[in-house]
Amino acid sequence: MKKLFVKILGTLISITLVMQCLNVYALTEKEELENEKKEINKQLEDAKKKQEEVEAQKSKTMKEVESLIGQIAEYETEINSLETRIKELKSQIKTKEKDIEQKEIEYTEQEELLEDRLVSIYKNGDMSYLDVLLTSSSLTDFFGKYYSATQLVECDKDLIQSTKEQKAKIEQEKAELESNKKELDTALAQSEQKNIKLKDIKQQKQVQAAKLTEEEQKLQKEIEEFEEANRKIAQEIKQAEIRYQKQLEELRKKAEEEAQKNNNNNGSGNNTTTGSGYFMRPVATGKITATSHYSSGKFHGAIDYGVPVGTPVVAAADGVVMYTANLSGSYGTYVVIRHANGLQSYYGHGTYGSISVKGGAIVKKGEKIMLSGNTGNSSGPHLHFEVRKSPYNYSYNATGYGGDSRVNPLNYL
Repeated sequence: MKKLFVKILGTLISITLVMQCLNVYALTEKEELENEKKEINKQLEDAKKKQEEVEAQKSKTMKEVESLIGQIAEYETEINSLETRIKELKSQIKTKEKDIEQKEIEYTEQEELLEDRLVSIYKNGDMSYLDVLLTSSSLTDFFGKYYSATQLVECDKDLIQSTKEQKAKIEQEKAELESNKKELDTALAQSEQKNIKLKDIKQQKQVQAAKLTEEEQKLQKEIEEFEEANRKIAQEIKQAEIRYQKQLEELRKKAEEEAQKNNNNNGSGNNTTTGSGYFMRPVATGKITATSHYSSGKFHGAIDYGVPVGTPVVAAADGVVMYTANLSGSYGTYVVIRHANGLQSYYGHGTYGSISVKGGAIVKKGEKIMLSGNTGNSSGPHLHFEVRKSPYNYSYNATGYGGDSRVNPLNYL
């Protein structure tokens, strides 16, 4: 009995010690997270102060050049959008012209058939369908002629109605065609005006850029490279939206079904679709080494995870892969994913050639998409994790969230 008591007592003591260890571990982990949060907040404050210092140190000429580069980027984006719309309108006009041509051929044929019917009726004089029926030689003949006459009357009615409808369709198509042509003329005029303005701003930039110091010229080149890279990314993603419309719709439906399922199971409708917890960490290890601003004070608009080259990178949430590429600068090897809530996540500076997903693929939360690396405009091995909302635009000169479409990823983790 004594041995049993000792054994039970020993077990209870062991359990108590384990529980204490777990509590200590949980407390330690919580403290680490709190300390990391405090460190990040401190980095943010330091970065904001550094940003103010950097802005104050910039020469007036550099500020003017940055402003002009920003304006150039805006005009080029607008011109690209107009050119896309012009291309769509020209295609629509061409299609409508063919439709109208075909409808007019069909209308002419129906109109000629109707005229033939009227001529036939005119040639037969005032003979009515009743006259035809009364000349029947037998009851069977009577019913046969009656049926034929009824069918003939219905055919005449259908032909007249069909001709009217065809005429109305042609008029509607012509009205839409004229509307498209007017919109095309407006778009062409706007494009021409913006191109003239763009040329003027580029000339202004060249004049100001010639006054820059060697260091400022390097910064100018960096700005232009980033703007150009992001403009191309935006164009590619717009095309991807058209190509992958079916996948995006499938993703949306799945998200709605999942939300409904969760609502039914929980009964409270507690389903995270936008806020904290929507995204998981895109890498399992590594501390956050940069948040909204770099140590230099320049706006970063993303999270950097300090991880070794070759670390698996996963999709932060279910989504459709919109674009993948291997750039020599900017994001380097990167992946862009569109999610059901409309956000886009960017994963940059991966190992060259390590991307394991293709455009149009529907990926699951936690699915491997590439390996981290040190490609593009990178100062060391890390993963760049960025989140954007619609309309997904980018501005090098943004000084904080709200300056473009980038949003703070920490709000969704």
